[in-house]
Amino acid sequence: MSRWLGDGGMEILAALGVGFEDYGVEDDDDAGWATAVFEPKPLACNPHGAVQAGVHAVVLDAAMNFAVNAGLPGRDRTKATVEMKTETMRPASVGERLAVRGAVMRQTRQIAFAEARIENEAGELVSRATGTFLLHRAGEGRH
Repeated sequence: MSRWLGDGGMEILAALGVGFEDYGVEDDDDAGWATAVFEPKPLACNPHGAVQAGVHAVVLDAAMNFAVNAGLPGRDRTKATVEMKTETMRPASVGERLAVRGAVMRQTRQIAFAEARIENEAGELVSRATGTFLLHRAGEGRH
């Protein structure tokens, strides 16, 4: 998965100012996690300089996907985001340095449940999301 650090192969993330830095698995339950830095670029913002809510959703979705993939074995991967809920609680603007973290809360054979959050430098919650992800298990064929 180390090839996915940075923009994760998604040019939109780099264009918005997102760089994934690290990922891993919690020792006690094999749940994946991933972290990133988000320094919003003008493309991520409205004309007043505030990051758009939809941009928060893109960043949070990517963090949850990275987290799920970090905990999957072999060539297993996320297949699709089935459902996602986002909340934006504080404004973020161009040039701020924001911390992003995604983590798996529960995983079954076909579905993973994850959450992600974006915090400002003061550690205040800026936005958060929960999501449900369909998994592709290598070797199971197409469904």
